[in-house]
Amino acid sequence: MEEKMNPKDRRVRKTKTQLENGLAGLLREKAINEITVTELTERVDINRSTFYLHYRDIYDMMESIENELVEKIEELIQARPVSPFGENSFPFIEDIFAILAENKAICAALLGPNGDIAFLHRIEAILSKHSLKVLEATFPDRSDDLKYSYAFCLSGCVGLIKTWLAAAFPENPEHMAKLTFRLITNALAEQR
Repeated sequence: MEEKMNPKDRRVRKTKTQLENGLAGLLREKAINEITVTELTERVDINRSTFYLHYRDIYDMMESIENELVEKIEELIQARPVSPFGENSFPFIEDIFAILAENKAICAALLGPNGDIAFLHRIEAILSKHSLKVLEATFPDRSDDLKYSYAFCLSGCVGLIKTWLAAAFPENPEHMAKLTFRLITNALAEQR
């Protein structure tokens, strides 16, 4: 049975989405410290008082958005543990691209030139924590080189994601997941 959403919840979600899209647009133009609440609310045609019902300031809003994205990724890691060559790897990568696609505008802004490098480092740390354990267990005799191979794969994936998010008509998430999976698998095959 489909659960009905409270109209108030729908309005809140709609308002937050408008604010998020407005912030994403402004982050494409300027750094976070140059964005004001007034500028954001005027861009999305929402009262400042409505903004303050949800956030203390622009930094609080950005932190809230980042925390939601991090939470989604952590939930995904729990649901689909990382494995270098196992069946779990592709669905995990595909789900990462689905999250990025669902949040394309803000993810592109956060990973763009005016984005938040600390957010990228948080995501990298979460992925590293889980991935390196699996890789070390899979390639125990290659532990010295793993950190370099992993850094190579991670940097490549970040570049691939940034390019995909910046594209006007990007390929679908499934295509990108297949490409990423193939590139990572080929790089890790060299560890054998």
